[in-house]
Amino acid sequence: MKVDELRVLEADELGVRLHTARRELYELRFKHAVGQLENWSQIAKVRHDIARIMTVLRERDFGIGPIVEAQPSAVAIAEPEAEAQPVEEEAPKSKRGRRKKEESA
Repeated sequence: MKVDELRVLEADELGVRLHTARRELYELRFKHAVGQLENWSQIAKVRHDIARIMTVLRERDFGIGPIVEAQPSAVAIAEPEAEAQPVEEEAPKSKRGRRKKEESA
């Protein structure tokens, strides 16, 4: 399963896949404990799949992800501009160990 494939899926489909992968991991761990698991590398693959699904879900929570191009009509709507407020600038801080010329004189 690739991340690009997961990013195009809906949230409910990702939830179903996450549930399925967790169930599969549970079954693989059980088989490993009983001694019936022949290919133990499957556990790592399923864990990576779970991590990929959870990463895509978190990206969506944070609003990170592929940028979907907006329709031209939606772009044409202008938002009201916020008034520019003056920003107070702080005086530059002196570096450690250096004295100002006024203090040393």
